[in-house]
Amino acid sequence: MTLQVAYLINQYPKVSHSFIRREILALERQGLQVQRISLRGWDGELVDAQDQTERQQTQYVLQRPLQLLGATLAMLLLHPIRFFRALALATRLGWRADRPLPYHWVYLAEACLVSRWLQASGAQHIHAHFGTNPAEVVMLVNALAGNSYSFTVHGPEEFDRPQFLRLGDKIRASAFVVAISSFGRSQLYRWVEQSHWPKVKVVHCGLEPAFHAVAASAPPEVPRLVCVGRLCEQKGQVLLIQAVHQVIGQGFPFELVLAGDGEMRPDVETLIDQLDLRSHVRITGWISSDQVRSELLAARALVLPSFAEGLPVVLMEAMALRRPVITTFVAGIPELVRDGVDGWLFPAGDVDRLALALRECLQTPIERLTEMADSAHQRVLERHDIDTEASKLKTLFEACAREARS
Repeated sequence: MTLQVAYLINQYPKVSHSFIRREILALERQGLQVQRISLRGWDGELVDAQDQTERQQTQYVLQRPLQLLGATLAMLLLHPIRFFRALALATRLGWRADRPLPYHWVYLAEACLVSRWLQASGAQHIHAHFGTNPAEVVMLVNALAGNSYSFTVHGPEEFDRPQFLRLGDKIRASAFVVAISSFGRSQLYRWVEQSHWPKVKVVHCGLEPAFHAVAASAPPEVPRLVCVGRLCEQKGQVLLIQAVHQVIGQGFPFELVLAGDGEMRPDVETLIDQLDLRSHVRITGWISSDQVRSELLAARALVLPSFAEGLPVVLMEAMALRRPVITTFVAGIPELVRDGVDGWLFPAGDVDRLALALRECLQTPIERLTEMADSAHQRVLERHDIDTEASKLKTLFEACAREARS
């Protein structure tokens, strides 16, 4: 009998959620059926063909308000005890939470509709990505319908406000919880009793072979670096622009490509103009996975000056494509990147150390840069193969299914 699980994501597909798509497709390659459920995302702009295909297979909770209302009323009328038990739970989770109480009653309504969809499909287990509202919705599904649930915590958002998110409550009621790094696991340990620690598992985000199945190419001689990610405060692009200005002023001209878009783009562009860097910095806007790969291959190294992270997938992508990385000593990054071996690590928020790392990368001979690139490639393939990581999840899902049958 084919094991069927459901996945719940806040917004899917999404340009920054390619790692979730890879995980789902890897599970299906290993024989699981995955029901895709998303709260929103049916009308967002998509530039990747694979994301467009995924959208056609996804059910959207907030797309049909009448179904949402009907499922809520049906749960109230047909299963009043379960409904009021879940209502009490939603109210408790919403007390002194990061969002006002009415949001949590909406999460309950969402859980009513998701429960109906799970009953129709036959999926007994539901997995959420992120410990924020998706984890609360699947927790309420458990209270309403008894489906076991699990969720993956990425950070840094969950680690910034664990008490407001009731992270400990979500862990206690779950079948298991996934952290994407050992650092992430340690942060989850902080918010739950030691008796629950064994249910916190480490499963890395991964890359499929097709991503890095390109001819090996050494980093180019051209002085070009690329930063891939949403233009936002935590990614540190403002600091990066300041470091670029410093390095160019020291007599090391180069091009920086900012591959991405986001809420801080106007601020970044203003700073670029103030520092007269238009001829040195290019912003691409949102681009497809294939375009990201092309930008990485055209650069000597990836730069990611983040202040807060989980374990960025783009680091894995760059390393898989044989590009060294320049990034910060935060969260799970040092578990993957070895300073001086796979790239350069520097303290987050230190513009002078960032500038030094940029300069060292630009001055490093291609022979040495190629050695670092090969080391990075081998490192990420050993630790972040999507089929290996998905098999860990499959084992956990199968254990939940056995327990449900017993």
